[in-house]
Amino acid sequence: MERIATHPATVTQVEPGRVTALMRVASACATCEAHARCGFSESKDKSVQVETSRWQQYKVGDSVTIIIQSGNGMKAVFIAYVMPGLLLLGSFVGFYLLGLGDGLTALLSLLVVALYGLFLYLIRHKLQRKFTFQIK
Repeated sequence: MERIATHPATVTQVEPGRVTALMRVASACATCEAHARCGFSESKDKSVQVETSRWQQYKVGDSVTIIIQSGNGMKAVFIAYVMPGLLLLGSFVGFYLLGLGDGLTALLSLLVVALYGLFLYLIRHKLQRKFTFQIK
């Protein structure tokens, strides 16, 4: 069975078929007793949209729990961070071995990563169906 991650959130918008909620995502040091004094802790607000057929039971201001399967989180990290890094490194080495100049090699490597970003943008709807949140 796949593990799940949960985050408390507050409903900010309710639309037919969709609930938008605001999660406060804190860094690991936010749980430290000294985090308020050290100044290194950080937390950010993240807005997530949850597709649900039970949208009518939620109201703006309700406290809810957002659920995501941890396996999806690892896939998202791979798609967003690991893959672009591998593409950048691999294309840089490949272009360098082809004997292109340093500047052209760097420029083409960045172009490869930009094309990957464009590809992700073009398939964003497919990715949105794969990486879904649930509300409880």
